[in-house]
Amino acid sequence: MSTAHRLLRRTPRRRDRRGRGLRGLMYPVSTPAFRTRAERFDAKVLEALEPIEARWGPELADLDLAVDDVPSVDRTSPDEVVWGTGVLADVGVPLAHLVPAGVDPAGIPTRARIVLYRRPLEARARNGEDLADLVHEVLVEQVAEYLNIEPDAVDGN
Repeated sequence: MSTAHRLLRRTPRRRDRRGRGLRGLMYPVSTPAFRTRAERFDAKVLEALEPIEARWGPELADLDLAVDDVPSVDRTSPDEVVWGTGVLADVGVPLAHLVPAGVDPAGIPTRARIVLYRRPLEARARNGEDLADLVHEVLVEQVAEYLNIEPDAVDGN
């Protein structure tokens, strides 16, 4: 009987065993510091897309925008990595990819989309402001390629 009683008491205790303080959220949910790096990057992408969408909204109605962490590599050789068409690369590392509309392997029609690669873009930026400018430039390049016009016409400068 005493063994069963001892086992029932072995529930974890709620105390500060090693002086690390209370466990929980470091920042309140309502503050910007609570968001993850991916969520902050997504916000920068939407902010960079706003002026482009305001100017070219009807032409971009059939275009989707996606964010991926890193690009996938299909084929590679010891000397170089082979990227497909529509890839915007910097020193061999893709920053974005324009995927044209088409049909997927299941026979379902797909919409055109721009895929931005978060980690390569973050690696090339020195700070948050530089990242916002880089994301804007990449979006302008990709939208210009989609619309088949010059990047200066998309940006409006």
